Amino acid sequence: MLEDKLANFQKRLGCIFHNTNLLIESVTHKSYINEKKNKKLRDNEILEFMGDAVLNLIISEYLIKTYPHLAEGDLSKIRSMVVNELTLADIARKIELGSYLYLGSGEEQSGGRNKNSILANALEAVIAAIYSDCGMNEASSFIIRNFEDIIRISAEKKASFDFKTELQELCQKNKLPLPVYKISGEKGPEHEKVFEIELLIDKKVFGKGSGRSKKEAEQIAAEEGIEKLKMKN
Repeated sequence: MLEDKLANFQKRLGCIFHNTNLLIESVTHKSYINEKKNKKLRDNEILEFMGDAVLNLIISEYLIKTYPHLAEGDLSKIRSMVVNELTLADIARKIELGSYLYLGSGEEQSGGRNKNSILANALEAVIAAIYSDCGMNEASSFIIRNFEDIIRISAEKKASFDFKTELQELCQKNKLPLPVYKISGEKGPEHEKVFEIELLIDKKVFGKGSGRSKKEAEQIAAEEGIEKLKMKN
């Protein structure tokens, strides 16, 4: 990789490498190795294996700290919505990872730089390279910086699907009015705002929740409402 391109790649990743050969290895596809037939070169498959473990660990830790109210099953479902080939490939495209890949001519001609599987695997390999060369803190910063938005969106989708839908169905089953969610308060500065929600069924409070978004707070309130309805029946 040319020196200018290598420097630009590190800038894009937000990490300066001590061992740039490790970074080059992370973007080297097996098709390139097979074509060059150079035993000194290594493809990115071992780094990909390590990167998958690092990614899952950091995402899991972030989910536990950010959504402490969620059960293990819910955290696992959100993680699976975040750590998958399509999401990884999309993030790889955002950092233009495809333009830095070493590919064999066959993969190059068949559009390998934009293939989901190749991009996703390369991103995991890059994560492992950052972890190995720059440490866990740098790896964590890179992952959270690039995955934070999709984690939030996935958590909101999961919250909306799980508890709000379940509560609505429970109300219909028991011939009750549909639940109403009302903002009862807001706390904190604009960039760290916490919303407080009251859940009303038939004009009575059945649950309360607070969260970093309205949807997250509604999810907590809906979960409480489900428990109260089940206790009454």
